[in-house]
Amino acid sequence: MAKKPQPEPERPAPQLYLVTPPVADAEAFAHTLKTALGAADIAAVLLRLAPGGESELVGRIKHLALVAEQGGAALVLDGHVDLVGRSGADGAHLTGIHALQDSIDRLKPARIVGAGGMTTRHDAMLAAEADADYILFGEPDLNGERPSLSAIEERVSWWAEVFELPCVGYASSLDEVAALTAAGADFVAVDFVWDDPVTAVANAAHRLKRMEAAK
Repeated sequence: MAKKPQPEPERPAPQLYLVTPPVADAEAFAHTLKTALGAADIAAVLLRLAPGGESELVGRIKHLALVAEQGGAALVLDGHVDLVGRSGADGAHLTGIHALQDSIDRLKPARIVGAGGMTTRHDAMLAAEADADYILFGEPDLNGERPSLSAIEERVSWWAEVFELPCVGYASSLDEVAALTAAGADFVAVDFVWDDPVTAVANAAHRLKRMEAAK
């Protein structure tokens, strides 16, 4: 007798992924980060660093890695592959398929490796084949420009339907949090929460949970 087809395993409920502004003063930002992490369940923090000397950058990362750890979130550096192992960071986010392919072997399997700047479906699939831990869609480029929301939704929906590897949708507003959750994002990255982290993070988490419940 033929076996019954097994149902597809359900994807875990989506979570928030905080994206920091470029941080120059870790001590000053630590309280803001701690406040944000206390407002909702946060999966990870993408730490962007203002320019500085190597030892200074390591000091900033160590300071905020402790805050993230205490808040139950992974700390992922935006670039700075060479500083991951020395600073207490959990991994790095790499932009562009070539940057990913050049550096992933230096981080895996011990560290998280995220892939962004995937401008084509082919690049996203190459990143998955390279063993990235997640693919990010919709983040602004160096000029601050990003695809339309409908284009990001389409890419997230395609990925969620075809691939098991988690994807992150980059939201620039509360409405986009809802839209990207509905499209199937496993994580929603938010960078608009820092002026009022308690309210903004809580509202983003509420939108995320409400849309997930409606699926």
